[in-house]
Amino acid sequence: MAEWTLDPAHTAVEFSTRHMMVTTVRGQFQKVSGTLNFDPQNPAASSIEVTIDAASLTTSVEDRDNHLRSPDFLDVANYPTITFKSTKVEMTGPNTGKISGDLTMHGVTRPVVIDAEYLGEGKTPYGKTVTGFTGTTKINREDWGLTWNVALETGGWLVGKELTIRLDVEAIKVEPATV
Repeated sequence: MAEWTLDPAHTAVEFSTRHMMVTTVRGQFQKVSGTLNFDPQNPAASSIEVTIDAASLTTSVEDRDNHLRSPDFLDVANYPTITFKSTKVEMTGPNTGKISGDLTMHGVTRPVVIDAEYLGEGKTPYGKTVTGFTGTTKINREDWGLTWNVALETGGWLVGKELTIRLDVEAIKVEPATV
């Protein structure tokens, strides 16, 4: 089983949710790190651990970003990281699977399932071996205590409860140290 390190320059954790019931707001976390244990010959034995700097959130709107970092939402002063630790990988096809694991956010840990696709392995022009994946999941943010909202006069809510999370992951193989 090879060990891989997430490449922060080529890994994206993005989220989206409804705004005022009529449009979608998107954002991402700019600081992501993690370790993957993966063998393409035995993907069901794989595991992954990811840490996200919650304050690295950006939606490209400074006031909204500051509100999302505040105690109304992520409360990054008290909960500076979001983590995911896999508990099981189940293959659903030759290059697809479901990654079950524990997502900890805002001090709450709950199980999630990520629909993942293995994109392959290659060599960079600099001689590093890399591998890639995509993944998606949907969560109800209120399950993690992120309950702030405003009721709309026309019905519905200012901020959607369901978050879609999309992952694009590139990882670099950790080469054994030479003596």
